Amino acid sequence: MMAARQSGSILQKLVLRLPFAWLIAFFLLPFLIVLKISLSQTAIAQPPYIPVFDLAAGWHGAVTFINGLSFDNYRLLGSDPIYVLSYVKSVEIAAFSTLLLLLAGYPIAYAIARTPRRVQAVLVLLTVLPFWTSQLIRIYAWMNILQRDGPLNDILLALGLVKEPPAWLATDTAIFIGIVYSYLPFMVLPLYATLEKLDERLLEAAADLGCPRWKTFWLVTLPLSSSGIIAGVLLCFIPIIGEFVIPDLLGGSQSPMIGQTIWLEFFGNKDWPAASAVAVVLVFLLVTPIVIYQNQAMRVLARD
Repeated sequence: MMAARQSGSILQKLVLRLPFAWLIAFFLLPFLIVLKISLSQTAIAQPPYIPVFDLAAGWHGAVTFINGLSFDNYRLLGSDPIYVLSYVKSVEIAAFSTLLLLLAGYPIAYAIARTPRRVQAVLVLLTVLPFWTSQLIRIYAWMNILQRDGPLNDILLALGLVKEPPAWLATDTAIFIGIVYSYLPFMVLPLYATLEKLDERLLEAAADLGCPRWKTFWLVTLPLSSSGIIAGVLLCFIPIIGEFVIPDLLGGSQSPMIGQTIWLEFFGNKDWPAASAVAVVLVFLLVTPIVIYQNQAMRVLARD
């Protein structure tokens, strides 16, 4: 009996520590490597940066390595308007796209949650059905749809809505279309999971008290679905701000997003330290508001 308990205790500790080991191995260590590269300088060498830590050099090599690190790349980010504009453009597109996703995803999730149980599974399956196809193929399909002589302009011309086929590609509009199409399931699913658990008796009580439907939605449904809204917003905003494929294929090159800037520094300019610095700043920009929100939520729970 004692041996069984010890075995169960060891297994329980192992299960609890596995997620931390996973995060350390596949998030913390790679982030530390990128952080180290961001403090280096570009060099025509392999790898294309200096200093490189040499274990064989001993203590003298460690001192030389530390002395070779600097914050020059971070000073460059603040002084070069290209990087600042990339961050601003990324936040702008991510924020507006997330708002569009919320406005489009909430009615869809609400409708799915209000359908009979036997139909909900089918509707959820249809929502995630685009994930069964590669995102790259879907974006190439949108490139064909949004061409000047593509199906979208053919429909608009046939309906008489436009006199000349408008240019969709290489515009912010095309980026918003591609992002909303690609990320809509990420907004719908957490909203549906929250709305599906909503207690119907609360809505009935509000109706019995003479509350109009719109007011019931505003005062009861919307506040109770706030956790789903926050989850959907985070699931969409965080990956969108670092998006590369959609703005690169559907957008223009006048004001690139931060993902395109990182790619250009890594593969175009071969400037790994500058690209790493851009990535590190982006991580801190995304993690900081999440940590602040989590701390505030924990304080609210502690008060309750």
